[in-house]
Amino acid sequence: MWAPWTGAFVDRLKTLGWIDGQTVNLEFRWSEGRPELATQFAQEFAKLNPSVIVAGGTSIPALKKATSTIPVVFFALDPLGAGVVRSLAQPGGNMTGISLQTLDAANKRFELLREISPKMRRLAIIADAVDPQTMLERNTVRELASKFGIDPIPLEIRRTQDIEPAFATLKSEQADALYVVINELLNANRLLIVSSAESARLPAIYGTRDWVRSGGLISYGPNFPSLFGRLAEITDSILRGAKPENTPVEQPTRFELVINLKTAEALSLTVPPTLLALANEVIE
Repeated sequence: MWAPWTGAFVDRLKTLGWIDGQTVNLEFRWSEGRPELATQFAQEFAKLNPSVIVAGGTSIPALKKATSTIPVVFFALDPLGAGVVRSLAQPGGNMTGISLQTLDAANKRFELLREISPKMRRLAIIADAVDPQTMLERNTVRELASKFGIDPIPLEIRRTQDIEPAFATLKSEQADALYVVINELLNANRLLIVSSAESARLPAIYGTRDWVRSGGLISYGPNFPSLFGRLAEITDSILRGAKPENTPVEQPTRFELVINLKTAEALSLTVPPTLLALANEVIE
């Protein structure tokens, strides 16, 4: 699923004069949410001493430990809450990038899920328990559920093998809906999670349109191709001499709501016309 996003990053770099193999050399590593691989890759890159590292998710704390000097451009769920930067305006240290505004978006996702599933009384929340940033969002959603008298059912995933057993518990838990806290581990298992939610007949909300295009019900989150294009622009500024410590952390400017009517029909759900009117994309 990363190809369209990294493609947008590479394409924008090219327009800025950074052409792979000519004016810059690009190397990619994929940890897929596995902390041991993130640590391994962070140590590799620290030894390579590149001009800049672009990273997200579980790679960020690993890089924070591996280097305090190599500039890092990140896309992070909540870099301030996770202690990655001193402030959004003045990050300090060697890291800057884009905050995904996850906790603000979590409120909106929860609101959308309540609107599309108004009889929800028990909410399953699936998250990677190893990733502290996703746990911040998970905890926010738990608090929101409790505030509205909805019982939260946390499903803590640490590896791919935990996903199917977690869904197996939902029948006895009598969950009415599912909130997916997306990170690399869950992204790597997108099709499994979407199909498991469908088998359990759970209305589910996700953070990116890719999940809905894979059969998920509804998503709300940043436009990631646009976001990765902006990451390329921040990387360009660092390559040209800007210092991460003085480069403000940015926030997404484009959010999108995507709804899959085919999935809604399969779940016997009627999507409110107000939601359809707000949607950036409706899959029929």
